Amino acid sequence: MYFVVDSVCRLGAVTRATRAPRRRNFAWSGSSSVLFVLSADELIDLAGLRRAKDLMDRRYEEPLDVPQMARAAAMSPAHFSRRFKAAYGETPYAYLMTRRIERAKALLRRGHSVTDACFAVGCTSLGSFSSRFSEIVGETPSEYRNRDHTELEVIPECMSRVITRPLRYSNP
Repeated sequence: MYFVVDSVCRLGAVTRATRAPRRRNFAWSGSSSVLFVLSADELIDLAGLRRAKDLMDRRYEEPLDVPQMARAAAMSPAHFSRRFKAAYGETPYAYLMTRRIERAKALLRRGHSVTDACFAVGCTSLGSFSSRFSEIVGETPSEYRNRDHTELEVIPECMSRVITRPLRYSNP
């Protein structure tokens, strides 16, 4: 049995394929996203990865490590790291740090100090937090905090999260 999953690995977009197609990307009629064909075992792995990703989203402020995340996915740490990167394009730790920076940005916009934001999102070192924040956002936490964020006040919070989601800053 084979399943079709969209490119962002949403389990809600899973449907059974009528036959075993070739292992390649294909477009699903009526959908603009690229879809992938998965075997039942790959679908089970994907469900485990979603559990681990949900764990990181829910408990980002706790000290999570890869073995703990792998247990949530019912995989070995090495297998989990490989499968997570293949499915989501970044390592589990990079994903967790991106979530933490996303939450820290929200706290900094509300006027919290950099130190408070750092410890509130689960980072234990202010220096590591600041360097990772600068790497992802492209400016220091203090610069981000002091910047004017009034343009985001008129946007609903759900949209504000999408707009301000951290992306890796690339220097041209």
